[in-house]
Amino acid sequence: MSLPPNFLDELRARTPLPALIGRSVRLLRSGREHKGCCPFHGEKTPSFYVYDDHFHCFGCGEHGDAITFVMKSQGLAFMEAIQSLAAEAGLDVPKATPAEAEREAKRASLQEVLAAAARVYQAWLFAPEGAAGLEYLRKRGLSDATVKKFGLGWSGEGRGALSQALKRHNIGTDQLIEAGLMKQGDYGPVDMFFSRVMFPIQDRRGAILSFSGRILGDGVPKYVNGPETPVFSKRRSLYGVNFAREAARSGNQVIIVEGQMDVIALSAAGFGGAVAPLGTALTEEQLAEIWRLSPEPVVCFDADTAGRRAALRAVDLALSGLAPDRSLKFLRLPDKQDPDSLIRAQGAAAFAAQLAAAQPISAVLYDMLAEGANRETPEGRAAFRKKLLEVAERISDKALASEYRGVLLDRFFGERGRGGKPRNGQAFSKFPAPKTQQKLARPPIDPAAADTERGRILTAILLAHPALLPSVEEAYALIDLSPDCMRLRQAFAQFHASHEILNPETLQTHLRDSGLADDLAQLLAILPASAAPGASLAEAAQCWWHFFSLMRASLNRLREQRDDQHSRHGESPDDPEIWQRLIRINAALKRAEEGEREGDS
Repeated sequence: MSLPPNFLDELRARTPLPALIGRSVRLLRSGREHKGCCPFHGEKTPSFYVYDDHFHCFGCGEHGDAITFVMKSQGLAFMEAIQSLAAEAGLDVPKATPAEAEREAKRASLQEVLAAAARVYQAWLFAPEGAAGLEYLRKRGLSDATVKKFGLGWSGEGRGALSQALKRHNIGTDQLIEAGLMKQGDYGPVDMFFSRVMFPIQDRRGAILSFSGRILGDGVPKYVNGPETPVFSKRRSLYGVNFAREAARSGNQVIIVEGQMDVIALSAAGFGGAVAPLGTALTEEQLAEIWRLSPEPVVCFDADTAGRRAALRAVDLALSGLAPDRSLKFLRLPDKQDPDSLIRAQGAAAFAAQLAAAQPISAVLYDMLAEGANRETPEGRAAFRKKLLEVAERISDKALASEYRGVLLDRFFGERGRGGKPRNGQAFSKFPAPKTQQKLARPPIDPAAADTERGRILTAILLAHPALLPSVEEAYALIDLSPDCMRLRQAFAQFHASHEILNPETLQTHLRDSGLADDLAQLLAILPASAAPGASLAEAAQCWWHFFSLMRASLNRLREQRDDQHSRHGESPDDPEIWQRLIRINAALKRAEEGEREGDS
């Protein structure tokens, strides 16, 4: 429901923000404000500032008012946060309209029916009629404590048994049909579930919305979910979300798995942040709910074909929602394993090792897109490159989209070996599961080291295609190079000064004769496929300018050179040497900015 702006203003005015946040964050006064360590990301130096009417973290960018803080820190929905703050402030939340009040009353009534049914199912599981269901759960390794925690039950043999059991609670057949527990059959109402292990589906607060029932043995369908009702929408609901919410608030990793038993097995093994869609592909609404729990959940689907398809659909769904503070990780388990079977076979430590090695979406996206793509021909490579750019354009955050374009094109241009095969020789669907013996920390990206490596690649391209040098000379001279590349650049310049025709064989012979054979061999080994000796000069030039455009410092130096040369030309307009150099710099800058726009457009 919508709330009057004056009520929200009064609620904020009655909620002193430093006092509210100070309950969970140690704040120190800093002038007129307060500051402390941000509760939304780990930090040792305080960058979280609290003002009279809002908070802001200069480390992670989190920002908002009292309502936002309660929602983010306690994992509450908007109305839940409003009700909590209003109760503390002594305010009454404005009443809903009659229609809204009627819907809420019906919703509460149906949830009471569902809760009563859950109690019956749970009692039946531990009664003689539920012996087969209880035996199945125990064979799956579930303790009685876990069974009770998740409210698992047994639906009985049907034939109106549930209706008979709930008569004493004054719950009629019409209510059971509306709650999705019965349906109209050819000869009257019949039970929706019978002879199935029952899994209550709950909302984030733990209220029951519906049920999912699993048949014993190999019958189909294996799982049956309740129908859509006034309280239950399959595409908006997640199994285990109530437990995952609490776990996420305690710092546990949120894990997206395929089925209910995976959620339960992970929880029993100490991984309480697991959730699962209800027998369908992950939906936009479910992903939005998961992102409310965690900014970077881990997708952990099975290693079979269906699991790979589900992972691809998750990527496709997530692209438009990716942001600097919102992403996904991916975990591929060993073949023929799911979280439940892995934990039962190897224990919780084995899964923890796998989880620690989960890869960010940026690391697996290229391999996912490369699976099945034709990269053996120029046409195929061009089509694949277009596909990479189209995928990056689907990211709505422009800065992040630019970073993904750079990552994808770096990989495209940097693939070794003709034919466009991935550097590890495998696509996402086949890459080996992470080793479990050790946990390797992922080092942070070092921009300076990245530019050093790009400088090596640019030098390698020129060694294979020295005819490019006249058109890139102004830009190449501005790059900070590693010592081996500086030696080669100096020797290259001497060669250029005494040879009109820049032939790669002659150049490389000159460099070997100059004692630079080892430096030459090391650089030629990292030559990108798009600039290999068989590539055309145009292909090599495109590759060269792409890598240069990613070196922002060098690109800015080229712009500074252009501005400086403009000034020189203004002072000496008749000097032909200044004019010619200005032409060369402008031509180089045009090519570099074309490469930059290709990455940012």
